[in-house]
Amino acid sequence: MIPIKIVGATSKATSTATSTVDKVAAGADLGDAAGVALKYLKSGALNLTALPPLSLYIHFPWCVRKCPYCDFNSHEAKEGGAFPEQEYLDALRLDLEMALPLIWGRKIYTIFIGGGTPSLMSAAGLDRLLSDVRTLLPLDADTEITMEANPGTFEAEKFRAYRASGINRLSIGIQSFNARHLKALGRIHDDGEAKRAVEIALDNFDNFNLDLMYALPSQTLDEARQDLETAMAFKPPHLSLYHLTMEPNTLFAKYPPALPDDDASADMQDMIAELTAANGYQHYEVSAYAKEGKRARHNLNYWEFGDYLGIGAGAHSKLSFPHRVLRQARYKQPRAYMDQARLGAPVQEEHEISRDDMGFEFMLNTLRLRGGFDPNLFAERTGMSMNAIEKTLNAAEAKGLIYRDYKVIRPTELGQRFLNDLQEMFLGT
Repeated sequence: MIPIKIVGATSKATSTATSTVDKVAAGADLGDAAGVALKYLKSGALNLTALPPLSLYIHFPWCVRKCPYCDFNSHEAKEGGAFPEQEYLDALRLDLEMALPLIWGRKIYTIFIGGGTPSLMSAAGLDRLLSDVRTLLPLDADTEITMEANPGTFEAEKFRAYRASGINRLSIGIQSFNARHLKALGRIHDDGEAKRAVEIALDNFDNFNLDLMYALPSQTLDEARQDLETAMAFKPPHLSLYHLTMEPNTLFAKYPPALPDDDASADMQDMIAELTAANGYQHYEVSAYAKEGKRARHNLNYWEFGDYLGIGAGAHSKLSFPHRVLRQARYKQPRAYMDQARLGAPVQEEHEISRDDMGFEFMLNTLRLRGGFDPNLFAERTGMSMNAIEKTLNAAEAKGLIYRDYKVIRPTELGQRFLNDLQEMFLGT
C-alpha cells in the first residue's frame, strides 16, 4: 500500500505538488507531461487515504486462429503467423512512456502478458519487452510475471528463453485434453500437444496455471472428470476451470452448438468441487483453484479492486488518485493502436468512476472471492464510507446471500450460487 503523500515523489515536476495542484485548479497550463497527471490530483468527490497495489497488464492482440467462443480482443495473424512484432513493441514502449506521469513513484507488484497468444512472440521480442518495462518502471523484488501461452505454440528452447528473460509464471490455455472437444472448440492444438506443453512447462517453471473448460459441446460427466484428472496428474500449482458460455459477438453465439443441460453442468460443478478439494486445491474465487501459497497474485489484485495500468491494443486501466478513480481503454484494432501510439494518443476512452457506480464496481469484483474481504477495504479502495452500501448489505444479508461481521464480508453458499443476482443488487448504490 502506498501513502498518498509520496505519489509523485520521484518526479521533479511534482516535488511541489501542493502549489502546482493549486495552479492546475486555477487553470494554469504547465506545458509538460506532469500536467497530464496533476489534473487528476485536484480535489474531487472521493477521499482515498492510500493507493492500492499497482499491476501492469500488457495485451498482445494476435493469435493463429480466432476460437469460436472467444470474445477477447484477438485478431488472426497473417498467413504463416506473421505480425509486425517490432512495430508493436515500439508502440508498447511509447504507450508506457506516455502513461508514466499517471503512476510516478508507484512500484509494480505483478505483470500479466495476455492476449491473443503472447507466446507467438519471439524469444528476442519478449526479452526486449521485459527490458523496456524494467527500464521504465520500478518493479518489486518479488514481482509475479505471468505470460499466457497456447499449447500449439510451445517450443522447448523458446520457453527456456522466456524463463531466462524473467517470465516466472505461465498460464496455459489447455481447455481440454480430449481431441474431439479441442476440435469442437476450434483450438489449434491436439491432445498430444496439450500434454507436451505441460511437460515443457514443468521442465522450466515451478509456477504455472492450467486453463480448462467444461460443459463443452456433447461433453459427458466422465469426459469432464477425465480432463480434470489428467490435468491434476501433472500437479499444477493453479487451475482455472471455466464453464463454457456463449458470449455475444462470437461464432458460437451466432451458431450455438449443443451443450450439456443445466443438470449435467451442475453435476460437473459438483464433481470439480469434490476432486479439487480431495487433491489439495483451495477454491478461492469463482473459477480459480490453487495449492497453498500459489494463488494468482495478479488476478487477486483485480478482485480486491486494486489498480492496474493496461498497455497494448484494447487494454484497460484502473488508476487511483487521492480524490478520484480513473478508467481508460486503448484503441482495440492493432493498426489503429500502433498509429495512435506513434501520434502520442493511444487512449481511446477515459472516464472517472462516479460515486454512484463505485460501490457496484467494488462489489462486482470482491464478491467473486469465496473468502470475501475485510470491511475496511471498501473505504480504502473506494474513498467512501461503508454507509454508501449499508442499505444493500442489509438487504443481501436478510436474503441469506452474504455473511458479515467486523472482520469479513463474504458471499454465503447461496450467494455464490446466485452470484450475478447478488452483484446486481449493488447497481446504483
